Amino acid sequence: MKLLSASILAAALLAGCGSMSKAPDTPTRTADGILVGPNGMTLYTFAKDTAGAGTSACNAQCATNWPALGVAETAKPMGGYTIIIREDGKRQWAYKGWPLYYWSKDAKAGDKTGDGALGGAWKVARP
Repeated sequence: MKLLSASILAAALLAGCGSMSKAPDTPTRTADGILVGPNGMTLYTFAKDTAGAGTSACNAQCATNWPALGVAETAKPMGGYTIIIREDGKRQWAYKGWPLYYWSKDAKAGDKTGDGALGGAWKVARP
């Protein structure tokens, strides 16, 4: 019985190690029908951006209030996700051509306080 228990434990530990080293399938996930970042916070799109343009219209003070969903140096585009280069030279994820942002006033995962901000220019990002 001890041998069986040890074998099961070893298999579980090895399975866990394999999943820890695996790269994520996408830079976001879906929660309650919206896209959220790796930190669980709501992501938004900006109506002043142009889908597929490869740039962001949200810079300077706008980028302070609406931080970009950043991209790791080793990340590559995948599926509907592309990488744009911001005015400041930093990389940002875009989904279906739309750059993705957080809202600085969302305090916790699940908050959507930026939805409809600035006369409807900001919307929660949806898959």
